[in-house]
Amino acid sequence: MKPILLQNAKCIWLTGLSGSGKTTLANELKREFDLLNVPSVVLDGDVLRRGINNDLGFSESDREENIRRAAEIAKLVLQSDVMVICAFMSPTTKTRLIARNILRQFYIEVFVNTPLNICIERDVKGLYKRAERGEIKNLSGIDTPFEPPVEPPVIIHTQNQSPQEGIQLILDFLLK
Repeated sequence: MKPILLQNAKCIWLTGLSGSGKTTLANELKREFDLLNVPSVVLDGDVLRRGINNDLGFSESDREENIRRAAEIAKLVLQSDVMVICAFMSPTTKTRLIARNILRQFYIEVFVNTPLNICIERDVKGLYKRAERGEIKNLSGIDTPFEPPVEPPVIIHTQNQSPQEGIQLILDFLLK
């Protein structure tokens, strides 16, 4: 049985630069929900771009369509009373607004606020090195801006907070 305070499914939308820790947090939060017997699913930007969104590039309109599709998938999953954890860079206010408008009251924005220099040091996927060599264009934070959320309800600083501390911030917010 799900804990009473987590009975209404929500969409936890993790936004931040590449290498900020969104996927790590999403997977850890999923494990935590599993321990609490709360059904959940992770939608990860990289995974969706290899599958359903593999026809999209990184132009502004393609990024918006990527987020629109992800939010529509999340909306479908929410109808089954399953928590949805989305890990998408969603680098602009406009892209996050697209998701918020689709998901409405179920949307909870979590800003994974990691400085660009830390993300470049981590460079988990090698994107920053590839951008430096000119192999990829439109990398948020490098060629195109990343617009930080204005007043997200949850902010996680992965440079000085562990994944578990970040997960606890999310759970504390959900249990309010």
